[in-house]
Amino acid sequence: MNVCVRNGIPLFFYSLCRYRGFTLFLTFLFYTSYHLSRKPISIVKSELHKNCSTLIRPPNLNGTDNETWCDWAPFDQDNYQTLFGAVDNSFLVAYAVGMFFSGIFGERVPLRYYLTTGMLLSGLFTCLFGLGFYWNIHSIWYYAFVQMYNVSKPTSFVSIPSVCVCPSPSRRGFIMGVWNSHTSVGNILGSLIAGIFVSSAWGMSFIVPGIIIASTGILCFFFLVEKPEDVGCSPPQHHEDNEKEPLLQNSSSSEEIFSSPGLSNSISSESTEEHTEAISFCGALRIPGVMEFSLCLLFAKLVSYTFLYWLPLYISNVAHFDPKEAGDMSTLFDVGGIVGGVVAGLVSDQTGGRASTCCVMLIVAAPMLFLYNHIGQYSLATTIGMLLVCGALVNGPYALITTAVSADLGTHESLSGNSRALSTVTAIIDGTGSIGAALGPLLAGVISPTGWNNVFFMLITADILACLLLSRLVYKEVRGWCGHSPRQRG
Repeated sequence: MNVCVRNGIPLFFYSLCRYRGFTLFLTFLFYTSYHLSRKPISIVKSELHKNCSTLIRPPNLNGTDNETWCDWAPFDQDNYQTLFGAVDNSFLVAYAVGMFFSGIFGERVPLRYYLTTGMLLSGLFTCLFGLGFYWNIHSIWYYAFVQMYNVSKPTSFVSIPSVCVCPSPSRRGFIMGVWNSHTSVGNILGSLIAGIFVSSAWGMSFIVPGIIIASTGILCFFFLVEKPEDVGCSPPQHHEDNEKEPLLQNSSSSEEIFSSPGLSNSISSESTEEHTEAISFCGALRIPGVMEFSLCLLFAKLVSYTFLYWLPLYISNVAHFDPKEAGDMSTLFDVGGIVGGVVAGLVSDQTGGRASTCCVMLIVAAPMLFLYNHIGQYSLATTIGMLLVCGALVNGPYALITTAVSADLGTHESLSGNSRALSTVTAIIDGTGSIGAALGPLLAGVISPTGWNNVFFMLITADILACLLLSRLVYKEVRGWCGHSPRQRG
């Protein structure tokens, strides 16, 4: 076999027939490692602060009135939930800010170097958090600082598979729903790996995931090809008229779904003149529909990330599981998330209603969250069932918006084929959502001392607000179904 090298990449890994599948697999693996590396903090929380009264005090320990002898300072204080919230949000706030710029950088620098650097830095700072155990560090500022700089997760991953691997809008929701299961797979693996070490040496709960993500960064450098032309693949062609983006297929014109008179034409004329220019931040904001889905994702991600960071501690406190059992049980929420993301994508492909699919799942999620909080701990079977259902309903809309909807809007017809807009559009949508991801765990840390019921009321309110933000788009989609014949299927 002839081994050709182009741009430092061995091309025998990327023959024409294998490029798309291998790219899909690689980006799935990379994104899984990102979520794997951010999950341990939620598992370790219940080890850093636990109920010491149920444990046998070592005979060499003085101070019998010390009720927090088994906790890890500084999380042994009464305001430990607020401290956990501060650590979480040092990461999430920096993450939310960084997401707005990651897409802009991703369109202007080689993606392979950009993604590799991000994964290596994430691995470094994840390991540094775990090394605090071995270095006997008890400063809240150290853990907050390490978390704050562990933000190197670019949105540019989404731009590669959504266009190069799955160019057809009629199948994009389903395929991207399957691909987006990396979120839940990473959370599950992160929980299981962290659970192995949490009770004996919790530092390894961070060090092992840190090594894993750094290793995938090396794989990214050697094996990722960001452009199909580099391996002889033709770039994705523009979609035919009978295969419109699902966001537009129920209307006679793009303006009927997204009432943005004048703006669409200005974007179209600008991108027609120069297709290779990366779109500006303001130009991406003018794409019809970006604002609605961005704000919806803000509240949807608020709910999802509150579960990501606080569910194991909630299960440990309410169901009285030990840290490992609580972590293992919390993975059921992510198992449900896999199913929810795939179902949301499949239904939206078949109906052509991205907004309607999200809205229905958000409406049903609100009462399910209420029921889980009140009856979810009655029995093991009830806990398992409610976690699966809530995971599907909470993560389904989140997965659909961050993948298929972002790809639809990033390849919107008003851009006239400007393929370099996708990273910026994804960065705006996911960056706005990450503001909610930062607010959710922060609010949970502030509210949880008043009772878990109040935390769930906050989550239910966020779900309802997310649904309301899509109401205009849902109305347009329903009117399109009633007023137009079904679309031709590609």
